[in-house]
Amino acid sequence: MSTPNPDAHVHGPLSSLHPVHQHLPRRPLWLCRVCCDPWPCPAARMLLRVEYRADRVALSIYMASQLFDATADLCRLNPDPAPDPAELFARFLAWTATPPS
Repeated sequence: MSTPNPDAHVHGPLSSLHPVHQHLPRRPLWLCRVCCDPWPCPAARMLLRVEYRADRVALSIYMASQLFDATADLCRLNPDPAPDPAELFARFLAWTATPPS
């Protein structure tokens, strides 16, 4: 008998992976559900690069939408001082323009 997946309701590019590989954000904190690092954690970035390997523009668009949602959540949780826009940009978008090493 299998254990129910508490994150079964989560949808997105990584949702079809085995639960141990689902490095997805826990909202509204935007921490990884698996490793508790700020999301996207290094594992999520790697998995997203694999998922979007044929369409880097789509990866950037997806991550821009995640940045939008994260900014709203994090500003609501911490209005003063608000999250640093440069840090959020680096965390969510800057890495999408860099080729994988």
